[in-house]
Amino acid sequence: MNPSAVNGHQGGSEREAGVRAVIFDWAGTTVDFGCFAPAVSMIQAFRANGLVLTMEEARGPMGLEKKDHIRALLSKPVVKARWMEKCDGEPTEADVEAIYAELEPRLMDAVRQHAELVPGIVELADGLRSRGVAIGSTTGYSRTVMNVVVAEAARRGYRPDEVVCPSDVPAGRPFPWMCYQNAMRLNAYPFSRMVKIGDTPADMREGVNAGMWTIGLVQCGNEIGLSLDDLAAMPQEIIAARRERASLRLLGAGAHYLADDLTECAARIRRIEERVLRGDRPSREDAR
Repeated sequence: MNPSAVNGHQGGSEREAGVRAVIFDWAGTTVDFGCFAPAVSMIQAFRANGLVLTMEEARGPMGLEKKDHIRALLSKPVVKARWMEKCDGEPTEADVEAIYAELEPRLMDAVRQHAELVPGIVELADGLRSRGVAIGSTTGYSRTVMNVVVAEAARRGYRPDEVVCPSDVPAGRPFPWMCYQNAMRLNAYPFSRMVKIGDTPADMREGVNAGMWTIGLVQCGNEIGLSLDDLAAMPQEIIAARRERASLRLLGAGAHYLADDLTECAARIRRIEERVLRGDRPSREDAR
């Protein structure tokens, strides 16, 4: 996107106050309620290489670039022990590549099957743009997979101003480079007037490391990991327990604010803008 087309995001512009850009995650945040495409595909890719993962194990490192996700899984003691029992040796980079080779084509199919927008994203994005706020995005998906996701989202009415993938920068989450790349492309700064919204601890660490405010999504994403229908049918006491666990994980990773879903984010962003106008800046100790 041409930075000159983004009005009111550079220092000294007519829009001096408030939030200048919001950087969204994709799966579990803006598309794919419950974050199923990457979780299911990861289980299938490991199974194709002879190892069975539980859904909880597959979801644990969610948000990372997918080869990093595989490395994180293989380094988990329980998964590593099962791998060593199967292969009679420690997992290697060749194993990571073999699993990834199974993962990528599965993801291409899965993201089409789980392409529905998370409720509230179109209204939230439109509301932000009406106030001069730019819309960026980061992901753990490759550019090849994201080309499919972006096209499916656009058909449904969601078109962020920028899409940055791990291959565009030196490293993916939790490093801040994708957020920095968004800022440069959107001509948006300072980072203390930018917000990162995501559904995983990796998203929160990415935003905190970039010096941004962070909003963690509790119910619609990976941490609870339920579809809309299953969420509605689940007994409230079970949902409460899952919400508490998800909230603690997101807060522990640096979420400044929590929201059940995107419909609550406009109010959180307004609160951040109030604090920005008071001169507050995001800090690692400010999670609440």
